[in-house]
Amino acid sequence: MRPFNPPTRTLLGPGPSDVHPRVLEAMSRPTIGHLDPLFVGMMDEVKLLLQYAFQTDNPLTLPVSAPGSAGMETCFANLVEPGDTVIVCQNGVFGGRMKENVERCGGTAVVVEDAWAAAVDPAKVEEAFATHPDAGLLAFVHAETSTGAQSDAQALTEIAHRHGALVIVDAVTSLGGTPVKVDEWGIDAVYSGSQKCLSCAPGLSPVSFGERAVARIRARRSKVQSWFLDLNLIMGYWGGGQRRAYHHTAPVNALYGLHEALLILREEGLENAWARHRRNHLALREGLEAMGLSLVVAERDRLPQLNAVAIPDGVDDAGVRSRLLNELDIEIGAGLGALAGKVWRIGLMGHSSNARNVMLCLAGLEAVLGDLGAPIRTGVAIGAAQRALAA
Repeated sequence: MRPFNPPTRTLLGPGPSDVHPRVLEAMSRPTIGHLDPLFVGMMDEVKLLLQYAFQTDNPLTLPVSAPGSAGMETCFANLVEPGDTVIVCQNGVFGGRMKENVERCGGTAVVVEDAWAAAVDPAKVEEAFATHPDAGLLAFVHAETSTGAQSDAQALTEIAHRHGALVIVDAVTSLGGTPVKVDEWGIDAVYSGSQKCLSCAPGLSPVSFGERAVARIRARRSKVQSWFLDLNLIMGYWGGGQRRAYHHTAPVNALYGLHEALLILREEGLENAWARHRRNHLALREGLEAMGLSLVVAERDRLPQLNAVAIPDGVDDAGVRSRLLNELDIEIGAGLGALAGKVWRIGLMGHSSNARNVMLCLAGLEAVLGDLGAPIRTGVAIGAAQRALAA
């Protein structure tokens, strides 16, 4: 065996995104102890930077030392007890994972289903609360990574609060790419991931909990089922001040990387980051449509950072992705669940969301599809994207 030396790829799938060079450099800095006063000071800065990213003043805002799935489990394990009724919205793969979490915590999941590639229908959520007035939680995915659809988090949160329920929101794909306004929208608990629009390495999950969520956790009748994810214990390590209780050995160098990624986001400014993702999405859309390809999500519900593209009839899904990867070092994603074999998922997330990558993706798709004899228009996609960027 020899040391692993990966090629340089352009990551245009559903995640991870390209890691910013500054983040990679930060992660290579000397490791210090996880209770070192200097590291503790950096932890406090990470919390402040995450509060900016989430647009919240919640004191209980921190990165869980594990990927986004652990952030999800942190929310459910701490907020759901045996016997609780939770309304879960499912319009893709990750709503289904929320349902699994509810059931594994001993709760009852009332599933509100919408079509894949559609946003969650607020009217259906209203109906679910009317039918299940005992529901104390509403869980939904803000930006469904499996489809590229974005739901109205503010409207759904308002419905839940009107019925006396709290919300758990999956913002894994939305944070840093589209508005996530935790305090303004009244979101009670939210989780995300480091590897998408934050352009950090995978392995950390930012979370934030509001006052009502913290009160619910403190009023639990039973122990949190996970020792590692028990926020009552984690806060002894991530709480304020220099005195920290040992809970686990934090991923020191990974947190250097997250700190750097969040600094980059603050330097650019959230509004500018949201606008950049939107601008590059529109350029990609124009190029794809000029080529004769189409996006499967209705325009009003589309995520700018995750584009689900319908695969033309007769085109080999895996074959195209394989050629892009092996011949051009471009990674795009396959469809999942109900959309498997029907769409490609093209991500323009974080550091990957730039004009160069839009052109690279369009040129690569045109070259491979044209070589396969697919029914596309050639020679027009790049110009259409350039005009969109210049507009």
